[in-house]
Amino acid sequence: MDLTHPRTGTTVSPRPQDRQSDRAPQLSLRLIRIKHIIVALLLSVFFFLMFCFISLHAYITWVLSNPTVAPLFSNPALSKGLKYEDVTFPASDGSRNIQGWYIPSKNSTKTIVFSHGYGANREESWVPMYDLAHFAHRLNFNVIMFDYGFASPSNKDVATGGKKESRELLGAIQLAKQRGAKEIVVWGFSMGAGTALQTGLVTKDVDAMILDSTFLLEPDTLYHNIRQNIDLPRHPSLEIMELLFPVLNGTGLNQIPYTQVKAEDYPFPILFMHGTQDDKAPYPIAEKLAANQTNPYSDSWIVEGAHHELLFREHPREYLRRVSAFLSNVPLAKAAEEKRQTN
Repeated sequence: MDLTHPRTGTTVSPRPQDRQSDRAPQLSLRLIRIKHIIVALLLSVFFFLMFCFISLHAYITWVLSNPTVAPLFSNPALSKGLKYEDVTFPASDGSRNIQGWYIPSKNSTKTIVFSHGYGANREESWVPMYDLAHFAHRLNFNVIMFDYGFASPSNKDVATGGKKESRELLGAIQLAKQRGAKEIVVWGFSMGAGTALQTGLVTKDVDAMILDSTFLLEPDTLYHNIRQNIDLPRHPSLEIMELLFPVLNGTGLNQIPYTQVKAEDYPFPILFMHGTQDDKAPYPIAEKLAANQTNPYSDSWIVEGAHHELLFREHPREYLRRVSAFLSNVPLAKAAEEKRQTN
């Protein structure tokens, strides 16, 4: 008799398909995790590149707002033997005090106010400003030379493309009036010329302007100058800069009346001078501004091959001849305007 109990069942071992079904969820989880890691890495790279791109624009905006300006190295007496006074006067809105020089001309009621460019001070040596101040003084003009806030040696401010600077230029014009000027001419260079045009929108105290290499801060010229140093796409670079300027500078591009300036027919005569090889302010802007003027004493001189703010250096005789001829017509233009207003 066989006492051995037969086994009633067999040992159950996992079937191959069961092992595969266990592994499938594990593989799916791994793939999902890998996908999440890849997405996270791609997003990290994207946001890092975006941060770098915006930071680059912020740096450009900061540099443009804070130009490096050399200290004063001379004065009218040392450079040209001209007697002068140190003057301090307020901006028209009282926001700050401005430092400058007043060079008197004996018994003269005519004053030229120099409006220097971006990245320079009242000396603007590459023009060179002392030579032009001496020339104006020889024509029996009093001369005012001053530093905009961004060039102040003691209380530096940001450069705002004319928003704040126009109030500072108005302060210089008020100083000229206080010193007895009855004929006031603003002689501007580069951004100082663009600032003069903005100032001309809000004052009746200017009788004429001489504008050398006019630079007007607007999106087109801003991008043109950025491209001189770094190849950035026009869009979205301009949009980013427009957002950053109010944050880092306190001035939005829409606060600069460039559209109005480009369409304005000023009541006083203006002499526009510009070079065709100007790499900072394309000369068609000056041509457009000049074309808007109907004053019969306004004029323009577009110089073939000349460069930004170097017209006097490159063509000194013709430069001074044209300026002298223009200034001799300012009294005639003023008399004609006064007659028109009384009729």
